[in-house]
Amino acid sequence: MGTPLSGREAQAEAVVGRLHEEYPDSTISLNYANRLELLVAVVLSAQCTDERVNDVTAELFEKYRTPEDYAEAGEEQLAEDIYGITFHNNKGGYLKGIGEKIVDEHGGEVPDEMSDLTDLPGVGRKTANVVLQHGHDIVEGIVVDTHVQRLSRRLGLTEEDRPEAIEQDLLDIVPESEWQQFTHLLIDHGRAVCGARSADCEACTLADICPAEKGDSDVDLASGEPW
Repeated sequence: MGTPLSGREAQAEAVVGRLHEEYPDSTISLNYANRLELLVAVVLSAQCTDERVNDVTAELFEKYRTPEDYAEAGEEQLAEDIYGITFHNNKGGYLKGIGEKIVDEHGGEVPDEMSDLTDLPGVGRKTANVVLQHGHDIVEGIVVDTHVQRLSRRLGLTEEDRPEAIEQDLLDIVPESEWQQFTHLLIDHGRAVCGARSADCEACTLADICPAEKGDSDVDLASGEPW
């Protein structure tokens, strides 16, 4: 017999199982053709919808094909080319800095180490995890975006607020084989049913095991924040 599951491990197992049935084709929604495009798309997606990012990168990736292209471009031009993306001025600077560092320190290749990725401008652990998982087929963490942050708290999988702390809690209870897919499942469910400002609990496949829906959680269902 195996080791009995803890309460949160059992909850995580139930959540993952049900969401797999609900979203069998769940996957990343950003468009990209290589590791550099993936990295750029994820950096641009911070506080911006994937749909908007895909609209902008359709032309951006035609113009900028290599790290050298980004390194040699002016920040103002890059900002103009990603106009419509939230914080486009800041992100224009990030893209130039990313191009320079990849050229100068990584031989023109997107690095495959967490520390090297998070050393790039505008790249935190969330972005690095996405690039490792989908660009290098390396899964060493769980991507904690706003959907994962909100739903993990509502579902009683963590009481933490910071993404890094939430990730650590999830790593302890979600099977390693599900680390990559866990994020996509919660993103799909967050978009379709469990929104930031409203949740369609009547249509939710997790309603009967959701502490927030049953009123047993200290998380405000309307906002994902503590009461």
